[in-house]
Amino acid sequence: MSDFSQQDVQILRREPGFRGFYQVDVLTLRHRLFAGGWGPELRRELFVRRDAVCVLPYDPWEDAVVLVEQMRVGALDKRASPWMLELVAGLFDEGESAEEVARREAQEEAGLELRELIPITRYFPSPGGSNEHVHLFCALVDSRGVGGIHGLAEEGEDIRVQVLSLAEARQALSDGRLDNAASIIALQWLLLNGRHVREQAGPRP
Repeated sequence: MSDFSQQDVQILRREPGFRGFYQVDVLTLRHRLFAGGWGPELRRELFVRRDAVCVLPYDPWEDAVVLVEQMRVGALDKRASPWMLELVAGLFDEGESAEEVARREAQEEAGLELRELIPITRYFPSPGGSNEHVHLFCALVDSRGVGGIHGLAEEGEDIRVQVLSLAEARQALSDGRLDNAASIIALQWLLLNGRHVREQAGPRP
């Protein structure tokens, strides 16, 4: 862990850079140096966004995962198709807990009722320019009969739900078809811990 803390950064100015669906702030700051003293003034744009929850729904009795597919603007011009396979995910609303976000988004995006929620980790996906903090979970679900098109029409969501065996998901990970951070981290965790999760789940309720 670093010897430095929040007190070792001085924010000299914080100005609005952009306000739209998302927000960008322009910060002028300086921070202490490893060699001692203070560094020069730096101007940095910060992508300001609510924290997020991502959930890997896992059926331990079928050894299958539930993934969602939707168009992602960040993937335009970066891959053959901007439709990506991902975890169930969403942003915090004011006053919500991470568990409440997980259950709300699972219902909205996939028609899923989550059983046990297992915390995996929390992480910053891109701290060089964004303040987003992601809460990552695995959740036990019954995947039988799951599928179809979901999402909130008022939010422009068009989400297709897919159930993959864990072996199929492993292959998609190996092939690079699963190429977003939350999905990679969660599936790698499940591949390491799936046996324990299945043992703890016991017989199907």
